[in-house]
Amino acid sequence: MNLPFYIARRYLFSKKSHNAINIISMVCVCGVVVATIALVCALSVYNGFNDLVATMFSSFDPELKITPRTGKVFDPTTAGFRQVKQLPDVAWFGEVLQDNALIRYHERQDVVVIKGVDDAFSHLTQIDSVLLDGSFILKDEVANYATLGAGLSSKLGARPGFASPLEIYVPKRDEKVNMANPASSFNQEYAYIAGVFMINQQVYDEGYMIVPLSLARSLFKYDKEVSSIELKLADGADLSSVKKQIKNILGDQFIVQDRFEQQEASFKMMKVEKWMTFLILCFILAIALFNVVGSLSMLMIEKQDDVRTLRNMGAGDSLIRHIFLFEGWMISGFGALIGIVIGLALCLLQQTFGLIKLGQTAGAFIIDAYPVRVIFSDVLVAFITVAAIGLMAAWYPVHYLGRKWFN
Repeated sequence: MNLPFYIARRYLFSKKSHNAINIISMVCVCGVVVATIALVCALSVYNGFNDLVATMFSSFDPELKITPRTGKVFDPTTAGFRQVKQLPDVAWFGEVLQDNALIRYHERQDVVVIKGVDDAFSHLTQIDSVLLDGSFILKDEVANYATLGAGLSSKLGARPGFASPLEIYVPKRDEKVNMANPASSFNQEYAYIAGVFMINQQVYDEGYMIVPLSLARSLFKYDKEVSSIELKLADGADLSSVKKQIKNILGDQFIVQDRFEQQEASFKMMKVEKWMTFLILCFILAIALFNVVGSLSMLMIEKQDDVRTLRNMGAGDSLIRHIFLFEGWMISGFGALIGIVIGLALCLLQQTFGLIKLGQTAGAFIIDAYPVRVIFSDVLVAFITVAAIGLMAAWYPVHYLGRKWFN
């Protein structure tokens, strides 16, 4: 067994002549334990919220989305897109035409994003799972239908089953406004309200309306052009591999994005918040580990006779420094291990039973309890961080105070 480690372990667990040293050591270990628990739990909660947001976006965003690098629309009937459609890992291929429009219902109106989709849309996303009212229908033999976000539905005072249709207006492309008759400068269509969805994302709930692709093309005066292609992959398909294949087929003229890239700003913000919280907790941990300086200093004073004995037996400065360095590192190491075990146990309990609620009022939030997901890399980062800070906290008294007391 390593001699410095063996002696340091004996010093850590043996009873000291001054009870204050034991108390300070226990306080230090407890501080490390609490800080480590906070690190593990905070990072796991952020992971849970990240998964929750990803689940919400999956109700509206496809697994892969292809958009032009320049321009608003493109032709989806080229050889490249036919090749993409025939890829064995592509289960569903949907065409989308999206742009802004003015919608009016009786005396109320609003500017929204019109998303024209084909029949594949219900397979590309989980739109049925977020419907609050009505059903997802695009058209029947006699009429076109629209599915509105919950906030937009509330603004317009429009619900499924209402007899009056929505009026949709879009400025005519490449035409000047006729000041004598401004209404003639707009393309106009009608759509009855089929359903109302809610994703709990303001940008969608208050600003989007889904209509048939044929209606969108009639409004925006396009024959076959689309603004994007949305894809759903077959079960078991490797997303990154398929994405790379599509990029190779289409070249640099098109952008291929997965769900995280489609909502890059939201996920990037959550990642920044996660690691800012991590840094704040690391600062608190560093303050807690300052107790190591006091604990080691008092222990070094108490063990001066032992140090003289070791010197008489031939021990050098390096061995003596390593003894107390191991002592300080073990304080933080044991605290980190205990904190990780307790933190993982708390995360498991929260995941299973939802002990900590988001609020007292039922239904006030999307979920009732804080979401949790433990990632091994986060736990490893927490342990390495605690061990590194603990080692730095032990280094000062050993290398500076040790010269004064042991030389």
